[in-house]
Amino acid sequence: MAEYYDPETYPKEWNYLQSGTIIDQYMIERELAHGGFSSVYLARQLNDQVQVAIKEYLPRKLAHRTWNNAVTHHSEETKTLFIRGRALFFEEAKVLAKLKHHNIVNVINFFQANDTVYMVMVYDYGVTLDKILKEKSMEITEQLLVMIFNQLLTGVGVIHKNHMVHLDIKPGNILIRPDNDPLLLDFGAIQKFPNSHKHQQTKVLTQGFSPVEQYSSKGHLGPWSDIYAVGASMRSCLDCKTPISATNRESKDTMTSAVKAYKRKYPKYLLQAIDWAMEIEADKRPQTVEELQHALSSEIG
Repeated sequence: MAEYYDPETYPKEWNYLQSGTIIDQYMIERELAHGGFSSVYLARQLNDQVQVAIKEYLPRKLAHRTWNNAVTHHSEETKTLFIRGRALFFEEAKVLAKLKHHNIVNVINFFQANDTVYMVMVYDYGVTLDKILKEKSMEITEQLLVMIFNQLLTGVGVIHKNHMVHLDIKPGNILIRPDNDPLLLDFGAIQKFPNSHKHQQTKVLTQGFSPVEQYSSKGHLGPWSDIYAVGASMRSCLDCKTPISATNRESKDTMTSAVKAYKRKYPKYLLQAIDWAMEIEADKRPQTVEELQHALSSEIG
């Protein structure tokens, strides 16, 4: 008979590591954020007291924390998915530890503990772009858009040069540091390209930002897929809301082009670049980061 896990019977504080918990060479200070697959904590290195961010693999639909901080699967039915996800999380950490760029989150360590895995990142101060848009705490000017996204694209280009695609670029994963310096976060969906469909990983989708090819198991993923997400993120800066999903646009595109919607507020070259990046068909978009960056610096011919 399979085990049964009832989340209501477990104290809520067991969902995250408590302040003062020592794990490996770090002491947990507080939880920073959590999602369906992981939690992120502010911690300090014990040897020098430098603050770091630690991401813990804890998929709440598949596993839970026990009284001694160990993370275990809910049942035999969730065991296989939990173990597979844990292995992918560890691979993500190893990949990120090798990707070094000023605009990519900097992973400085990763380790196994509590029957799960952790990655340690440099702790950066800033506000995610989605919060800035929601609170309207910053005026979105031409200069600001071009500066933020040109820098972000340079970091994305490093990912592509290593034959990988991020596949989850969106305002919630773009941290804006002081001086409007962007940092790309959350590499949980990263995949190699070209990638055989047979070995394609589980899809991570974000309505409004994922391109059509990401919805299909036969979709041909590549740099152009991240470019759509960058274009959609730029468009959300204009609209201050999530764009219409790519699948809805594919069946009936009701989204007014940026060139038409904002012709009196922003220059044509910028609006053209956004529309180009958001073409529904992958082969009609810029195929490389450099092409989009060029479009963001001059009118498309």
